[in-house]
Amino acid sequence: MTKIASAVPHADPYHALSRPALVQGLAIAIIGAVLFSMKAVVAKLLYRYQIDAVTLLGFRMLFSLPVFAIVALWQMRVGPPLSQADRWRLVGLGLVGYYLSSYFDFLGLQYISVGLERLILFLTPSFVLLITAVFFKRRISRLEWMALGLSYCGIVFVFLHDLHGGAGSTVLGATFVLCSAISYSIYLLGSGELVRRIGSLRLVSYAMCVSSVACIGQFLLLRPVSMLVQPAPVYWLSLANGIFCTVVPVFMTMMAVQRIGAPTASQAGMVGPISTLFLGALILGEPITAVQLAGTALVLAGSYMLSLKK
Repeated sequence: MTKIASAVPHADPYHALSRPALVQGLAIAIIGAVLFSMKAVVAKLLYRYQIDAVTLLGFRMLFSLPVFAIVALWQMRVGPPLSQADRWRLVGLGLVGYYLSSYFDFLGLQYISVGLERLILFLTPSFVLLITAVFFKRRISRLEWMALGLSYCGIVFVFLHDLHGGAGSTVLGATFVLCSAISYSIYLLGSGELVRRIGSLRLVSYAMCVSSVACIGQFLLLRPVSMLVQPAPVYWLSLANGIFCTVVPVFMTMMAVQRIGAPTASQAGMVGPISTLFLGALILGEPITAVQLAGTALVLAGSYMLSLKK
């Protein structure tokens, strides 16, 4: 697709978008990014009720599973049957991309600020680039090296700033979130061929069902059933986490990509780290400092440079 687009510049349908259609697509992408970033803030609020990452993730997927299951059943009826190999690929992608990455993410949020968590997750494209360079011998251009340098300098600034809140916990939390970003990078690399074959809606709905079953099964295996009884705010926050911070942004992002294309949608999604920083300050009382703003600017600049590459 890249070679075709570069050979025929006017073949890109997104260049022909009208201004209202572009604004509408950008609005959908931005709202989806903000809602998805809100999951870190909601998780921090849930941790105030003395629950752990296993319980938080289990409740999140309890509320989101019915929606993804309905979509998956619909896709099973309208789409062609999957081969046995594709079924196993979907199971693997669901476990790595949504179960493991979510679990590591929520583990890390117990120890670090929502601002640092969002910035580390925003390094996912750079991890995809590095993995392809190491394992698939892809050459990294000078512009991409500059982008990587900017992004990682920004993370170092914010990380060193947050160390004052407790070095041990910050390192542990950042390591967990780093594992989350790497897990999702592996998912992105593994899903490329499959998403072209079966479609993004089918892939996401199936993978999320696999992830939901794994998260709920983990909760039932590791925690007593009595843990299902929680204060009312836990249910409401988990409902928001499962629906408004998981289901809605997933489908909004897909809608935005269909309307304005993946590169433009990903650039609009850069509002995520900024919104997380300010929502963390507004709702959680986490301070915003000049160092955090500078680090965030560097990470966003690096991510923007990577998004410009075809």
